[in-house]
Amino acid sequence: MARVTVEDCVEKVPNRFDLVMLASQRAREIGGGTPLHIERDNDKNPVVALREIAEDKLEHEALREALITSHQRVTAEPEPMAPAAEVLLEAAQPEEGVEEGQEPTGISTAAIQPAMGAYRFEDDQDAIEDK
Repeated sequence: MARVTVEDCVEKVPNRFDLVMLASQRAREIGGGTPLHIERDNDKNPVVALREIAEDKLEHEALREALITSHQRVTAEPEPMAPAAEVLLEAAQPEEGVEEGQEPTGISTAAIQPAMGAYRFEDDQDAIEDK
């Protein structure tokens, strides 16, 4: 095959952005040791990737899935809760001594106070009045 042109590849992948993303993913795979589907002919990995796309030697969906997987960031552990969230979560638990069928009285403000810290509504009112 002669020099790879973008026009050859755009026939297979109409969106140029997708073409660049797929070709770069395939070039990374080639650099990682994945077997080639065509002769290298002394070309660099991006050129080989574009030639494979132009000659329709790749499954585009499989390459697209590999691209998505390679860009995902997964956290192994959930983020810890903020101390205020833990207090609110504990305050939302049903009250002790509430029997089945009986309505709980709700969240006590005393349980929420530590989560709110020193913030008070009156402080906002004072700030508004000072203006």
